Amino acid sequence: MTDQNKIDRSDIFVGGKFLDADSKARVEAVNPATEQVVGSVPDSSETDIDRAVAAAQEAFRSWRHTAGQERAQILAAVADGIAVRAEEIKALLTRQNGAPRWWVEQDVGLAEMVYRQAAGEAAELEEERIVEAMGHRTLLRNEPIGVVGAIAPWNSPQVLLAFKVANALAAGCTVVAKPSPETSLDTYLLAEAMIEAGIPKGVMNIVTGGRTAGAAVVKHPGVNKISFTGSTASGISVATECAKALKPLTAELGGKSAAVLLDDANIEDFVASIQRECLPFSGQACFSTTRVMVPRPMHDDVVEAAAQQLESFKFGDPADPETIMGPIVSDRQRERVEMYLKSGIDQGAGLVMGGGRADRFDTGYYIAPTIFRDVDANMRIFAEEIFGPVMTFTAYDTEEEAIALHDATEYGLSGSVFSRDLERATEFARHLDTGQLLLNAQRGVPYVVRDMYNKSAVGGGVDRIAGFQQTKGISQP
Repeated sequence: MTDQNKIDRSDIFVGGKFLDADSKARVEAVNPATEQVVGSVPDSSETDIDRAVAAAQEAFRSWRHTAGQERAQILAAVADGIAVRAEEIKALLTRQNGAPRWWVEQDVGLAEMVYRQAAGEAAELEEERIVEAMGHRTLLRNEPIGVVGAIAPWNSPQVLLAFKVANALAAGCTVVAKPSPETSLDTYLLAEAMIEAGIPKGVMNIVTGGRTAGAAVVKHPGVNKISFTGSTASGISVATECAKALKPLTAELGGKSAAVLLDDANIEDFVASIQRECLPFSGQACFSTTRVMVPRPMHDDVVEAAAQQLESFKFGDPADPETIMGPIVSDRQRERVEMYLKSGIDQGAGLVMGGGRADRFDTGYYIAPTIFRDVDANMRIFAEEIFGPVMTFTAYDTEEEAIALHDATEYGLSGSVFSRDLERATEFARHLDTGQLLLNAQRGVPYVVRDMYNKSAVGGGVDRIAGFQQTKGISQP
């Protein structure tokens, strides 16, 4: 696999146009599978951020009064534009973040769906309603909060940006988006789709760059709300800055999700979930159920079945449609995963498979799929987010112990319970300290109202149209 057609952009998307960036500094995108430079984008300066925010503020004057039906038509047209560019976006994402084909198919497909869902909700938004109680009447009016700073990560860049942008636009807000430096090139295609959809100038703006650019968006006094997805450590920094300005924040942060098998679990159901729920995108997803708790009598059988499943996955070039697991996103992230692998070995976990770099690749940031057994709650690999292809297995003796093990992290994002008895699984899930529980790895209603718990979120973590609006009460004599 070799990289061709290097893409170097010197512009940002501001006021409905691609404008040359003020900043001459660059951020390079590197293909994790080849270690070759894919392209580069501007590392936006404060001047660039000022221009984008000013454009969003100006556009907000009229966009806030645009009818919900008109917003809906534009959002639906954006979805159409993504669909037209889907293959180009998918290929570009794989070159930037090393995601296998099946993962980028999901990312882009879900992004399109989110814009369509937001369009449907925008068309039905209730702007005003009268409330009567205790002999009084009040008119409640829902109004958009203003300019939204939307900061998205590299692992699911299209759909995670879509959650922020689509819902903010549906609510009547304008947006300054800052994609991850690892995955910025694809957002130029999103900007093209916005232009084609007829979005008014300044309603959507995209600035590129690294942490300095992101910090400038967060701190900017003209930005009224921040919607952020990233690590818990980064989220704490963002939350601190927002607190200084009393600026609303919705943040989806880290996770250390767990799968709990009850003693009547179907092992085949669990094994079938490993690709999509345990180690999706080589474990580089916040919801990855990388911790597995198993009744002691089942422990060895479950570990063996999981190892056989991982060994069956095609591992390698993410551009190959048959590949299930590919490289880690960057050299820095690979080194971080290696640190955790060493920690697991040093702390006495049993290494079943993997445990280091995949030695059959001369280039690329590859880590071999890894399983540790006999892992206890005092080990770092049990409690801390690794963001790599590492699964840990822990035996338990009672359901009370399983609950305690499940909750023995600072996170509470997602998880799974496996049992042949759905009523039993539901009751067990009620006792777990996390915001989303899948039964037998089956997902429920898409994007239903829920929260993420503990240090996995600020403000619930899930972007909703209502979160981009504020309510005014007007007394009615």
